[in-house]
Amino acid sequence: MKRSLLILFALFSFPPPLAHSSCRELDVARRGLRPAYAAEPDATVEFFGHNFFQITSSKGTKVITDPVSPGFYPTPNRGLANYGAEWNKVSTTVRDILIYTVPIYQQQFGNALKGAAFVFDLGTLCIAHLGDLSHKLTEEQIKAFGKVDIAMIPIGGTFTMPPDTAREVLQQLKPKIAIPMHYRESTYLLDMFVKGYPHKYLGAHAMTFSKMALPPPTQIIVFTPWGMRDYR
Repeated sequence: MKRSLLILFALFSFPPPLAHSSCRELDVARRGLRPAYAAEPDATVEFFGHNFFQITSSKGTKVITDPVSPGFYPTPNRGLANYGAEWNKVSTTVRDILIYTVPIYQQQFGNALKGAAFVFDLGTLCIAHLGDLSHKLTEEQIKAFGKVDIAMIPIGGTFTMPPDTAREVLQQLKPKIAIPMHYRESTYLLDMFVKGYPHKYLGAHAMTFSKMALPPPTQIIVFTPWGMRDYR
C-alpha cells in the first residue's frame, strides 16, 4: 500500500470539529494506573534541519513538517502548505494519525503573527511540533495540547522564543522527550537550553521511539540533521 506523505502547516478550508484524541484523555497514570502499550516501536522521527522533521508511524504513514527548500527532499504525493499564510484550523485523520492544531503566536519584526502548532496523535504516542512559538503557553493552550510525549521545540529567538522561554514551556507541557529546533548552528543556544536537564547529542538524524520505553519528563535529545554538516 502506498504510504501517505504530507507537508503540513496550514489548511485553506476549515474542517469539522476536532475528533476525539487520546492525547486529551485523562492521564490515568497520575491516579496510580498505567495503560498498557505494546513493546514494538511506535514512531520513527527524522530531522533534516531547521524545523524540518519526518514522522513515520508504525503503520508506515509519513508526515513531513516544514520542508527546508524545494529539491532538498523528494516531493510528497499529498500535501498541505500555507506559503506564508497565518493561522488556519486543522483537524483531520490520515490513516492512523489524527492531526490537529493549537493556535499560537510567532514574532515578526516586533509584531506578533497568529500561527499554529501541530499535534500528531499516533494512538500511543502524542507528538507536538511547536512551529514558530514565541511565548509561554496559556492554560487554554496547555489544555488544547493535551498530554505530549515528544515535543519539537524552537529555541532560536528572533522569530521564535529564546532558550529561557523554551525551558519555561518545557515546564508547562512536561514532555517525556524534547527535541530542539530552529537554532541554526548556535551551540550557545543549545547549551543554554539543555543546561540542568538530562540530555544527549544523538549523532544521527533519526531515532525510533516506543511509548513503553520513554523516560520520565523531560529528556532533551539533540539530533544531527541529515545531510547538513556542522548545522548545529
